Amino acid sequence: MRRGGPSVLGIVLAGGEGKRLMPLTTDRAKPAVTFGGTYRLVDFVLSNLVNGDIRRICVLTQYKSHSLDRHITTTWRMSSLLGNYITPVPAQQRLGPRWYLGSADAILQSLNLIHDEQPEYVAVFGADHVYRMDPRQMLAQHIDSGAGVTVAGIRVPRTESAAFGVITPGSDGRAVKGFLEKPADPPGLADDPERVFASMGNYVFSTKALVEALQRDAEDADSVHDMGGSILPQLTERGEAALYDFSDNHVPGETSRDQGYWRDVGTLDTYYDAHMDLIAERPVFNLYNRGWPIYTHSGQLSPARFNAGGIASESIISAGCLIRGQVTRSVLSPGVVVDPGAVVQGSVLHDNVHVGRGAVVRGAVLDKNVEVPPGATIGVNPERDGALYTVSKNGVIALGKGQRVS
Repeated sequence: MRRGGPSVLGIVLAGGEGKRLMPLTTDRAKPAVTFGGTYRLVDFVLSNLVNGDIRRICVLTQYKSHSLDRHITTTWRMSSLLGNYITPVPAQQRLGPRWYLGSADAILQSLNLIHDEQPEYVAVFGADHVYRMDPRQMLAQHIDSGAGVTVAGIRVPRTESAAFGVITPGSDGRAVKGFLEKPADPPGLADDPERVFASMGNYVFSTKALVEALQRDAEDADSVHDMGGSILPQLTERGEAALYDFSDNHVPGETSRDQGYWRDVGTLDTYYDAHMDLIAERPVFNLYNRGWPIYTHSGQLSPARFNAGGIASESIISAGCLIRGQVTRSVLSPGVVVDPGAVVQGSVLHDNVHVGRGAVVRGAVLDKNVEVPPGATIGVNPERDGALYTVSKNGVIALGKGQRVS
């Protein structure tokens, strides 16, 4: 935080395997997955924290972290002169020869980071959501409330509750009186029975409350050692948990259309749908907000080029792309080549994908370095696609990094 303000340490939880996002996570951690052409998922949380003046940040990693570590160390360089830093912290087995048992255990095993920094507050945020948020507003409410932990919540349809931790607010709308981890049939909100408050996986802790909660959790042999499944229920039972309503959060440059936007892109379908939110004339999520920028670094590349009658509409085309075919309603990362006669529709193409002459790609997510041979089709024959590739519940076809196209 700024000089004179409260001292805050940011901890970003980036150690999950991301199994539901396979095959995009076959070779990398979920927060390192490309999003929106040039970004990585981790860029969204880091941009929110940095824009919100939280600039001492530890990113806890574990599974297949090389790509994520490299991205953080080469992109997120802060001013050491001002004492700022963003650093990846791998699992170090400080408490014995074991990996992290859960997100709470990850912080427990990394308490040296908190002891070294001695912050008044600790902001613990997830690493794989797409959104804009000013954490200072949540921190201010937390300080005013005197709570041990404040959890950010967003209203979602009650039918989707099985995918989230569900928060039951007290009569004042602020205190948390109950927390259920992925319930099948939770009660709706008093003012909106068909909706519930879902936890966004973002927490602000008073440091003393966090350390004590982690120590109590470590002594509980029946705990799953998870922030949402263990720590938040524990502090709720003690009357120390408060709710922050994400709809109260505002950032500079937001539009009425994208204010309050948040997406958990944990599955191929949600990942694909979030990309489709980017490409409308008035996008549901606006990447072009200069008042609250999302930062990244995509290398030194020449501008995108269109030749041989190549066209693109309702699409995001990154630098270094060469378009000589037809692209519609798609998001293309740097270095993608679409040859003459090729058609790309409603698809997400990662770095250096090559779509050969006359090929067709529809409703697909192709990871980096995939070569689509001339005349090949993806998204045309569902039965054939299902036999050859990963196909999501909603029919999104996904090919992993460098996967061969038959």
